[in-house]
Amino acid sequence: MVISKNIAESMKSSSWIRAMFEEGERLKKKYGPENVYDFTLGNPIAEPPAQLKEELIKVATSNKRGMHRYMTNSGYEEVREEIATFMREASGLNFGKEHIIMTVGAAGGINVVLKSLLDPGDEVIVPNPFFVEFMFYIGNHAGVMKLVDTKEDFHLDIDNIEKAITERTKAIIINSPHNPTGVVYNEDELNRLASLLRERRKKGHRIFIISDEAYRKILYDNIKFPNMFNIYEDTITVTSHSKDLALPGERIGYIAISPIMDNAQSLIDAAIFSNRILGFINAPAIMQRLVAKFQKNSVDIGDYQRKRDAIYQILIDAGFEVVKPSGAFYIFPKAPIEDDIKFVKDLQKHHVLAVPGIGFGKSGYFRLAYCVEMDVIEKSRPYFKEVMASYRGR
Repeated sequence: MVISKNIAESMKSSSWIRAMFEEGERLKKKYGPENVYDFTLGNPIAEPPAQLKEELIKVATSNKRGMHRYMTNSGYEEVREEIATFMREASGLNFGKEHIIMTVGAAGGINVVLKSLLDPGDEVIVPNPFFVEFMFYIGNHAGVMKLVDTKEDFHLDIDNIEKAITERTKAIIINSPHNPTGVVYNEDELNRLASLLRERRKKGHRIFIISDEAYRKILYDNIKFPNMFNIYEDTITVTSHSKDLALPGERIGYIAISPIMDNAQSLIDAAIFSNRILGFINAPAIMQRLVAKFQKNSVDIGDYQRKRDAIYQILIDAGFEVVKPSGAFYIFPKAPIEDDIKFVKDLQKHHVLAVPGIGFGKSGYFRLAYCVEMDVIEKSRPYFKEVMASYRGR
């Protein structure tokens, strides 16, 4: 075999998201894009804020010397200082530029953190359903993913997490607002998680929380986002500006390491080293300089909330069981049959494209990404009703 057995096996179980997206491209060519209702990919149609575009022109056309040279592997000092200021204001903790590491998006950041933490065979707990790439990221660094089922409403099941902890548990990845469900973990459940991990630490077992916060600014109904740094000392957050500033193609984000973490400097040094040896070396120079001043900005969250409300009501009216999202731009309804792949194929007959729940570790469900034009959402309405009616008639 030319390629590794590991990669060959991983490719077989790789993303259903991409598979459904490619099926959508086929249907669009056959029926026309206006007749296909594609909810497969979390690729926002929103444009970056106007001020950000203006700043991009200034940065890209600057005559300042050295704008495109190598920088320290953690990123430009002035950029990290700007982000640290934002983190100090948000948490009340003494963040400095040394606690921030600029990365090639959240994906790059999570890989850097896992590379820095894991020895072969170390376990990482991941609540289920989950973003499938976590499985590959953990495997990249010889770790073992341990899936733990959440509650029926997709919130954390602390009892299940406690049962899953072994002597090899090194970290837990939490993702809130959550992909694929849109759930936002509340302060109470996060405090209970922190209490559990502190009890383990008292027994000499240190477990880190890796908080994937790529959607943290996309919140609805005046929900407040709990700050993990105020909840648990051994917290590492990873964020991206792909969603909040609508820059998914620019792959820009950062790692933040808690300033109250014991021996934080050793992890900081390891992450900077990992950033280098994984081949990222540095986050893109122009993007670093661009996003520094936009830590408090975001795209129009009200637009996403209107779309959330529209797709939720369409699904409820059609008879689906579904948890109403509190953030991000995904919704995860229950399919009317356990075979979610078959159901998604039935949706395709109506030119509605979704991703089966099995692609997120949870069969019997399906995911819709509603970061699309409102027109696509509204035009899909009769087809959700039709497909549900066809199941009632069986």
